[in-house]
Amino acid sequence: MNPSDARLLAALDLTSLGEDDTPAAIRALCAKAAASVVRPAAVCVFPEHIVTARAALAETGATGVAVATVVNFPDGANNPGRALSETRRALAAGADEIDLVFSWRAYVAGDRESGPIIVRRCKEACGSRLLKTIIETGELGDPLLIREISLAAVDAGADFVKTSTGRSRVGATPEAAKAILECLRERGRGGFKASGGIRTLAQGRVYLELAELICGAGWATPAKFRIGSSSMLGQEPGQ
Repeated sequence: MNPSDARLLAALDLTSLGEDDTPAAIRALCAKAAASVVRPAAVCVFPEHIVTARAALAETGATGVAVATVVNFPDGANNPGRALSETRRALAAGADEIDLVFSWRAYVAGDRESGPIIVRRCKEACGSRLLKTIIETGELGDPLLIREISLAAVDAGADFVKTSTGRSRVGATPEAAKAILECLRERGRGGFKASGGIRTLAQGRVYLELAELICGAGWATPAKFRIGSSSMLGQEPGQ
């Protein structure tokens, strides 16, 4: 395995967000993570599967793999109470990382306050645990708007800015990634997660190389860089 692919797999959020996911499917996902030569940074599952994922990772000795979950998902509702309640329940269930959908529709409609308030309150609940903020770049489209919301999220305390829920017609794109990464470089803080439509190692390399180009060689470690995918793990080099 070449070094770039090893770095990609170490930064992977191995994801299963199917409406019909079963406990058996989540245990299989965690077994896949545990069996990998390069273990992923996290598994990302719906909140109702947090307990199953934690137990499965512990049983396989993969306790270094974090459990991430999604809140305010996938719609990005403009409801601080809902987002905070979902975050608190997920943390209480054992989530290590929260992927929060920013209320991007309300922001685009002119409400510039609620989205950052939601991020701030959820980050306060997370404490030292990671809060990744999904801004649904495929729906925003305009790089200037992506930049504006990225800065708002980071300034409100988000640890990561993430491209997509994977439910939008357009997921991650290099253009959106560039806009986000330039914001992180400008602020001197925050991490980046590319998600939505990334299925191969070759697709993942595009984002790894872009992150290193914009933020500097060696920047893209799992502490600052993630790839959300359900299929990258186990692929042959070159795919």
